[in-house]
Amino acid sequence: MISNRAQHINPSLTLAISSKAKEMKVKGIDVISFGAGEPDFDTPEHIKNAAILAIQNGFTKYTTTSGILELKEAICKKFERDNHLSYKPENILVSTGAKQCLYNLIQVLINPGDKVILPVPYWVSYEEMVKLAGGECDRIPTKNFRLDPEDLKKSITNKTKLLILNSPSNPTGYVYSREELQEIAKICVERNIYVISDEIYEPLIYGKTHTSIAELGEDIKKLTIVVNGVSKAYSMTGWRLGYCAGGKDIIRGAALLQDHLTSNANSIAQKAAVEALNGPQEVVTKMREAYKKRRDYIVGRLKSIFGLMVSTPDGAFYVFVDISSLLKGSIRTSSEFCKQLLEKKYVAAVPGSAFGDDRFIRLSYATNDENIRKGIDRLEEFVRDIV
Repeated sequence: MISNRAQHINPSLTLAISSKAKEMKVKGIDVISFGAGEPDFDTPEHIKNAAILAIQNGFTKYTTTSGILELKEAICKKFERDNHLSYKPENILVSTGAKQCLYNLIQVLINPGDKVILPVPYWVSYEEMVKLAGGECDRIPTKNFRLDPEDLKKSITNKTKLLILNSPSNPTGYVYSREELQEIAKICVERNIYVISDEIYEPLIYGKTHTSIAELGEDIKKLTIVVNGVSKAYSMTGWRLGYCAGGKDIIRGAALLQDHLTSNANSIAQKAAVEALNGPQEVVTKMREAYKKRRDYIVGRLKSIFGLMVSTPDGAFYVFVDISSLLKGSIRTSSEFCKQLLEKKYVAAVPGSAFGDDRFIRLSYATNDENIRKGIDRLEEFVRDIV
């Protein structure tokens, strides 16, 4: 019999949907996938070349668990340049993807019985990570995808330890303004609540300005651990390279935990990440411009489909589509909606239940223009059939 802990882990619906879509494609079915959040662009050449050079130079051995100094210094420069945040290498941990950073931090911060605030909707893995640490999630419904400060205040108890904040958001694309974050920061400082600020989609913002909650003063900075990485910004998902920055004791604890989990992140990926952060950033700008065009197209199309409601995302590469008016008859849940959409029209989407809100589905526009057009055409046909 496997452990109780393992029995209570829920599968990732985003990965499950993507896996099913890939299986269908192998069978020759023309599936359009709006599933996993993975850029369709190739990793830029100068980054790949840095990795090749690392291999040729024999940089293929273990490194320090927390990351090579060269990369930590590049990360510190990135925080100074982009976020006006001052960190030292001792405040930085490099991990096997931002996901491992999040897992490490939650394990280090949360004791059994501690409460963690999750604004709904939330990224699928936050809740499972909290459960694995023995913590409990307090899910707070947002208003227009924004955490209301008054709702935050009301939810805090003497067991509340941590708030997980994600901006730009997966799945909604919502970007918190500086003023909104100031209100949240004030409450967290007053109540001594830690904040994990997941900023993995930071460069992918359209028309707004990114603000890290950690830059809003020393008091909130001391309570905040910023999580980021190279997967989304530089199309390096398979390289598995993420990083976080925070107080020295928390980072040291997370590094000690990592000692006994994976040890260091891939040495070659670390060298590639140095080049990504220090090298030319025009590649990021080009990808962001392409995503913006796709966003404008897909939102325009979705708004024209009777029965769907959608707001324009400010960042990331997702649209969170309200299908609540269509949940009737044989389709009562977002999971059933996505199941039938895949089986009948060969379009893969992620049910909103994965993110804590069953009234929605998530579509990723990190795919090419032709796929988006074909996929939305099929979605429109599917909706027309069930209305």
